[in-house]
Amino acid sequence: MKKYIDEVQSRRTFAIISHPDAGKTTLTEKLLYYGGAIREAGTVKGRKNSKHALSDWMEIEKQRGISVTSSALEFEYDGYKVNILDTPGHQDFSEDTYRTLTAADSATMLIDAAKGVEAQTKKLFKVCRMRGIPIFTFINKLDRQGRDPFELMEELEELLGIRSYPMNWPIGMGQSFAGIYDRHHKKIELFNPKDPGEIEIKDVSGPDDPIIDEIIGDAGLVSQFREEIELLDVAGDAYSEESIENGTLSPIFFGSAISNFGVQTFLETFLEMAPYPTERQSSKGPIKPIETEAFSGFVFKIQANMNPAHRDRIAFLRITSGTFKRGMSVNHVRLGKPMKISQPTQFLAQNRNIVEEAYAGDIIGLFDPGTFRIGDTLVEGDDFEFAEMPHFSPEHFAAITVKEALKHKSFEKGVKQLTEEGAIQLFQTYNKVIEQQIVGVVGVLQFEVLEYRLKHEYKVDVVLDRIPFSIARWIHGNEKDMDKFKKMQRNLVTDRDGRIVALFENDYQLRTAQDKYPDLAFYENSFTKPI
Repeated sequence: MKKYIDEVQSRRTFAIISHPDAGKTTLTEKLLYYGGAIREAGTVKGRKNSKHALSDWMEIEKQRGISVTSSALEFEYDGYKVNILDTPGHQDFSEDTYRTLTAADSATMLIDAAKGVEAQTKKLFKVCRMRGIPIFTFINKLDRQGRDPFELMEELEELLGIRSYPMNWPIGMGQSFAGIYDRHHKKIELFNPKDPGEIEIKDVSGPDDPIIDEIIGDAGLVSQFREEIELLDVAGDAYSEESIENGTLSPIFFGSAISNFGVQTFLETFLEMAPYPTERQSSKGPIKPIETEAFSGFVFKIQANMNPAHRDRIAFLRITSGTFKRGMSVNHVRLGKPMKISQPTQFLAQNRNIVEEAYAGDIIGLFDPGTFRIGDTLVEGDDFEFAEMPHFSPEHFAAITVKEALKHKSFEKGVKQLTEEGAIQLFQTYNKVIEQQIVGVVGVLQFEVLEYRLKHEYKVDVVLDRIPFSIARWIHGNEKDMDKFKKMQRNLVTDRDGRIVALFENDYQLRTAQDKYPDLAFYENSFTKPI
């Protein structure tokens, strides 16, 4: 039992969230660098591949320079086993990010010092708050001219509703950036603009230590720094482990990921403070990793064609409790049958290693011949299910057809697999003379990714004809009301499980239908409560 507890308590599983272009992929690369997983940002250790961001493994990501799918990355550092869930920053792929957050025990929120809290950051932050997980903030790009640090802290509180505690504090910014003061460990990290990677660290007794005047050399800069620290000490929030743990106080770290400045300090302090694997809610109550030695886990992501040479499909499983051993038999709860897991893998993006043993908090990949769905629960010697995955209602729709009739079989396979991944939602027209498949997505960029992946992974060209709907609602009610609704309502489709879904062009049409059929429930998706 002691070995098991030690293993669990050494795990840190967290997601990195941000608005696009805040530097998230760069920060991820630098963390991997410190973990020894890569020799330089963008390259796998020991490989001679092109220098694309390691977490952006999909070809379209390399071409577009954006992340469109979550990556699972793991490494060891100073006795910790670290699992990073790198997520898409673009809002069009936020559904993938939201699902990934269910597998994280904490989150690092990356903010551009010049831009502050941006739109997508607000959306992702809300999900973190709903889950009540600790949120750590890294304010990036300090070597460029940015906004006043106090202004950024105020924005965190006003826009996100979270208080903050700076773990370190910048001395200057942009061209005058001289370094950061580590309030937690009483150290000064000096910034060398000629060689940012060469970081000199000085121990000090506190912000008033005379050595700071000597090593910074700019009296005005030092005076301003001391005034700011005094203001923080007098008027700032007090450090509170309890508030950090429940997600109401965010520790702030300042630095520059591209310059590799402040990243190692962030990593080391984060690993000290972040929680080890936390409990998850299930149909039989909370499953607590430390108290539960029986294996359990849930699938939070499915990805096809990670290895183009093998056209394989991987289900990402978050281990929630117990010890996983290669070859063990587990219960697939939804299917109600046992299954043996023979080739589990762990990841450095698309690169993988066979895993013999893994523990609560770890992310492993399971070969998926079409057995798994997002949200599936696997357990050892028990029969319960974890809480449902969050789902989004699609906001953009298009009729999809294959250009070449001879490619229909490949087309059906590709669309089915991408639907099971959660990359798209697929609907079928209801009560129409000519049946038609309709794709629903949260963001329009998903259409581009769908076309690209069908063409390059399944060798299929498709035609997407946009249709003017923006709202989908799952309809529930008694048989009589449902029959009347199905006869009278236009623009009905069914989802992949045959459930009735009504499509509307705008809120007015939706409200009209709700007024006309008050006894029916209009669900935002197949799992949530009526709106």
